[in-house]
Amino acid sequence: MTETESKWDERLKRFFKDYYWNEILQLANEYPDQRSLGVDFTDIEKFDRELSKEFLEHPGELIQAAEAALKEIDLPVEKSLEHAHVRIIKIPNRVSIRELRSKHLSKFVAIEGMIRKATEVRPRITKAAFQCLRCGHVTIAEQNSFKFEEPFAGCEEETCGKKGPFKVIIEDSTFIDAQKLQIQESPENLKGGSQPQSLEVDSEDDLTGNVTPGDRVIINGILRSRQRTLKDGKSTFYDLVLEANSIEQLDKDYDELEITAEDEEQILELSRDPEIYKKIVGSVAPSIYGYEEIKEALALQLFSGVVKNLPDGSRIRGDIHVMLVGDPGIAKSQLLRYVVKLSPRGVFTSGRSASASGLTAAAVKDDLNDGRWTIEGGALVMADMGIAAVDEMDKMKTEDKSALHEAMEQQTISIAKAGIIATLKSRCALLGAANPKYGRFDRYEGLAEQISMPPALLSRFDLIFVLLDTPDHSLDTRIANHILQSHYAGELFEQREKLPGSHITEDFVDAEMEVIEPVIQPEIMRKYVAYARKNVFPVMEEDARVYLINFYTDLRKTGESKNTPVPVTARQLEALVRLSEASARVRLSNTVTLEDAKRTIRITMNCLKNVGVDPETGALDADIIASGTSMSQRNKIKILKDMIKKVCERYPGKEGAPLEEVYAEAEREHGIDRTHAEDIIKKMVAKGDLFKPNLEHIKAVK
Repeated sequence: MTETESKWDERLKRFFKDYYWNEILQLANEYPDQRSLGVDFTDIEKFDRELSKEFLEHPGELIQAAEAALKEIDLPVEKSLEHAHVRIIKIPNRVSIRELRSKHLSKFVAIEGMIRKATEVRPRITKAAFQCLRCGHVTIAEQNSFKFEEPFAGCEEETCGKKGPFKVIIEDSTFIDAQKLQIQESPENLKGGSQPQSLEVDSEDDLTGNVTPGDRVIINGILRSRQRTLKDGKSTFYDLVLEANSIEQLDKDYDELEITAEDEEQILELSRDPEIYKKIVGSVAPSIYGYEEIKEALALQLFSGVVKNLPDGSRIRGDIHVMLVGDPGIAKSQLLRYVVKLSPRGVFTSGRSASASGLTAAAVKDDLNDGRWTIEGGALVMADMGIAAVDEMDKMKTEDKSALHEAMEQQTISIAKAGIIATLKSRCALLGAANPKYGRFDRYEGLAEQISMPPALLSRFDLIFVLLDTPDHSLDTRIANHILQSHYAGELFEQREKLPGSHITEDFVDAEMEVIEPVIQPEIMRKYVAYARKNVFPVMEEDARVYLINFYTDLRKTGESKNTPVPVTARQLEALVRLSEASARVRLSNTVTLEDAKRTIRITMNCLKNVGVDPETGALDADIIASGTSMSQRNKIKILKDMIKKVCERYPGKEGAPLEEVYAEAEREHGIDRTHAEDIIKKMVAKGDLFKPNLEHIKAVK
């Protein structure tokens, strides 16, 4: 035992007995499966200020002393805590990665950030048993974490003393689990124009394998340095490495959020409130006026439907995908950001700056391990079990949009790159926002024509909302009042915070903030959603099932005759089921009632009326979303194609049918006006069904 260890030994033993006796007994009970004792730094401060200071200044020696003291404590059970660790949490010395300096070396620091990479857990040798191949004697040599070293002084056998050759005997050597992590600054803490900096972390034993890329954590540990090596020797520069002592998870999954007994009581009380739907809608982006229907859909998206794993091995997703399309300046991005904030694993990204590999997964050369190719998860993998919000989806490149297909329906991402064939999970709900092609939405045009998005992708969204910005005096007045009230409350709050001599009272600020205050606080809302997703698995009642079936079959019936379009597809029916389950979860009810079915049909019909209606006939047409072409348009395409062939027959041997004659005949015979005919012909030329030998003529491709 070193001098420092013996100096603090008695104090540490007393501290453990006074503060952590029950925890130590529990650890002894579960040892060796559980090998760590978590110690709150504030308890050390309460016990002995000098000891806490010493922990921050000389952590290496003190942690060793604490672990030695823990081993020596007399336990009422026949167990020795030989390999137990002391893990210290809630270190006050929190430093951001970019502020780490040489003065922090060998000190205890807490680093907050997001896990960017994590290598696989592998055994690392700590004591190697070397057998001399000349005399057979075994020499034990300690190994540091950088370089494997053979016995420096040669064989310990006096009669031999040779410097090799040696063979490592694995059975007699000591190994420890080790993992390397890379922690990166959280994006919200960045200053403008700066790139997020990262730090390498070494974790050992029972700290390994606990975090995955995308987790928000605080890592408490000792800052160490490693000398850089150059081709021609050693450099004067050192790299920083954090030797992890404890890891605290910040952003927990729905399953991991700690819900206390008081929280549970509050949640159950909320669920019994008859106004619960109103309250939850009022807690989604309260600073944005109106959009009750959309907020209701976003709330249902947070609660999500039930995932079904069927006996044949197939899986039906429970996540609800929502798309917002609309005019600029109506707070689409604001809604997206708020939902991401409510979701425990929310990822926000903008379509313009996202590539296919950034959304799904990229193959990269691993700089933590030995330079092998590894897979790095993108935004959709990072948002597993949460919500991925993609803004400006219309600005994405076509090949990048196709990467979303599999992630949305199968909720996996298959990758085959650089000799790695893998399937990653992306069990997240997608919330997309897009602007119409020409800036504003035209309600007399089909949806697919206005958003540059493939119909196959559009049809995967359960709900598509169209947000129109139409002037309306009374509504505009209410919106303007709400916006200015939000700004006024914000101004008061900032002035009170930033100006020391401000006369504004806290009560006054609170009173003005009331309008934009969420009904249920985000913290409780998060726990409410987590509780519902963890404990509520609703089953549909018979009358709700019959109601949904009747609604679906009645709608389909309208498409039975030859000249009417198919109004809805089975995809919409699945969406109805998911939404009904989410609606039951809002009430924490394990049965989906008729009320839930009616609520979801109301929301879905509102979407279909805006999106799935043929602007010419006013009939519901599923093909508008599924294929991008409505039935009336397909009919016109067929008519025009046949007509062009007939006109071409009148002019044998010529360049084709004169365009003017085609337009005149289309209007006279079939009532297709010139602008419409021009649009359709332009599309058919682009697809290669027609071709223009010159500006005045058109020909059908046989």
